[in-house]
Amino acid sequence: MSEVKAYAAKKESGDLSQIEIERRETTKDDVAIEITYCGVCHSDIHTVQNDWGGAMYPVVPGHEIIGRVTRVGDNVKDFKKGDLVGVGCMVDSCQTCASCKEDLEQYCENGATMTYNGEDKHLGGHTFGGYSESIVVNQKFVLTIPENLDEKAVAPLLCAGITTYSPLRQWDVKKGDKVGVIGLGGLGHMGIKFAHAMGAHVVMITTSPGKAEDAKKLGADEVLISKNEEEMEKHANSFDFLLNTIPVGHDTNPYINLLKRDATMVLVGAIEPLDPIHGGGLVLKRKRLAGSLIGGIKETQEMLDFCGEHDIVSDVEMIDIEEINTAYTRVKDNDVKYRFVIDMKSLKES
Repeated sequence: MSEVKAYAAKKESGDLSQIEIERRETTKDDVAIEITYCGVCHSDIHTVQNDWGGAMYPVVPGHEIIGRVTRVGDNVKDFKKGDLVGVGCMVDSCQTCASCKEDLEQYCENGATMTYNGEDKHLGGHTFGGYSESIVVNQKFVLTIPENLDEKAVAPLLCAGITTYSPLRQWDVKKGDKVGVIGLGGLGHMGIKFAHAMGAHVVMITTSPGKAEDAKKLGADEVLISKNEEEMEKHANSFDFLLNTIPVGHDTNPYINLLKRDATMVLVGAIEPLDPIHGGGLVLKRKRLAGSLIGGIKETQEMLDFCGEHDIVSDVEMIDIEEINTAYTRVKDNDVKYRFVIDMKSLKES
């Protein structure tokens, strides 16, 4: 084992501060990675503050990890020292259930091991994430990063990117489709970029008129203000697909009304109770309301390769690790365009 520096929350009411954690020795199937950048996800904050329950302290967040390989185990053939790689939300799964066999490790029927606050099957206790100097991960959960992309801006692709790419692919969004992206934040800005690159006619749906200019710069063809009932009615029954990134409980009925017959709205943000859904909005035109959780490793690699081909990265604001508590406050205040990324050199030098 080795000790490395990390930033952790020691209790749900406390700020993050520097600690030392243990990383396992590299096994025959492992890849050891020196972390260069780590994205800041709203899920990090929810876990640190125990909003969802079950947080295990100390919490070392971070599941948008970019770094360079420092060593590999004897069985590792696809990675070598110096490779640019990534680690997303998962670091292990059972590999034997039906979901895992279909490359859907995020739905592992025996429970995927999350990058932080999961069961550490090697050292015991719980896993520690990317707000740290290094990490050791099974080769099956390591991703290849296209070298042509700005690596610091790649980090959020490993959560925000795959969370929005996966439903667009699963519901076969294609050229000419009318696609609505609901909510312009860390997820929404990636949804616009992906849908635009897939050739869709992209409509940004937001409550904030002030976001219209940014949405069009990101690739939106139109902006629909959801508070404007007249405009919402003009777009009724016209969308082939809706990607709903709103992160809290809300009224989905006005958005369901936008869908064509047989079309689908997919939730990727709200994992809490929703306002009552009017069944008639679904039944009368055979509409669908669905959900989606990140993506499997194979699909995440597909997403990264797609980004390499289309030169897609996240819009990011860089911070040093010492600024993380201020960054958390700003995320909660929606004061970032559109994701924070930590320069992990600042931890090494601290």
